[in-house]
Amino acid sequence: MKRIAVLTSGGDAPGMNAALRAVVRGALYNKMEVCGIYHGFEGLIDGEIEQFGMSSVSDIIHRGGTVLGTARSKRFMEKEGFKTAVKNLKGNGIDGLVVIGGDGSFRGALTLLRADVAVIGVPGTIDNDLGYTDYTIGFDTAVNTVVELCGNIRDTSVSHGRATVMEVMGRHCGDIALHAGLAAGAESILIPEKKLDLDAVCRKMLAGKSRGKLHSLIMKAEGVEMGTAELAQELEKRTGIPTKTVVPGYIQRGGSPTFFDRNLATRLGYRAVSLLKDGQRGRCVGIHENRIMDVDIEDAIDSKNPSRESMLELADILS
Repeated sequence: MKRIAVLTSGGDAPGMNAALRAVVRGALYNKMEVCGIYHGFEGLIDGEIEQFGMSSVSDIIHRGGTVLGTARSKRFMEKEGFKTAVKNLKGNGIDGLVVIGGDGSFRGALTLLRADVAVIGVPGTIDNDLGYTDYTIGFDTAVNTVVELCGNIRDTSVSHGRATVMEVMGRHCGDIALHAGLAAGAESILIPEKKLDLDAVCRKMLAGKSRGKLHSLIMKAEGVEMGTAELAQELEKRTGIPTKTVVPGYIQRGGSPTFFDRNLATRLGYRAVSLLKDGQRGRCVGIHENRIMDVDIEDAIDSKNPSRESMLELADILS
């Protein structure tokens, strides 16, 4: 490998900049040239490619988002757009590509692999929805953001004696809701992997009220089958407890990454460079039991999240 490139794709996640920094400086340490591709696969098609040096990634490890920018590209999924993307890689003498992103980004990387491009995937998504790795870059920061918001919500909920349904991100994976709910002491945690039981939620709320509890927190992932506003109305109707909704939305994606996300991103970014240096391709890096590892990209895409039943049981017991 003489020249590699790196791009960030899909939804942004805190820690992407730390991964970018590790890729750039890791490549330079290993005597490789490195280019940054702006705006993901869309920028690759448009030729937004710039050679990077040490100073290109100075003072970014603490910043959220991605200085490369990101985008979702429909053109990349079309024949002409894809051909242009491959042509731009070859035309710029790029031997390998690091793709930082989630499931969709990895699928894009897989199509490049099948076109004989050496690619390595780095998991950057706050949803933690890639089952092959224990954690994805940005997840820890997002959970900490939600937990902090829960403290603020609790103060006003106690003052008014009401319940709050907080909707957090997670269309198919409820890990943000699960981990934040457990850490914040939520009465009920609702995730898309488990069928909604309204009666159980109401029982928790009423049991808390009967022992003098002044508030209830229901943590809900966005992918749960019932809409958040509808859920709050139904809970209030059944229990008589005033119930409000809070939707942090894209606040969860922003902010300075936690030390965990910075260190994880740094370790994963450098491992990606090391794999390319050793002639590896079609791998995705991750972490398992605090050990940095890598798996085949198709296995990474097809992997399923492990069961969260034990954590849900613990949250239920403690609430």
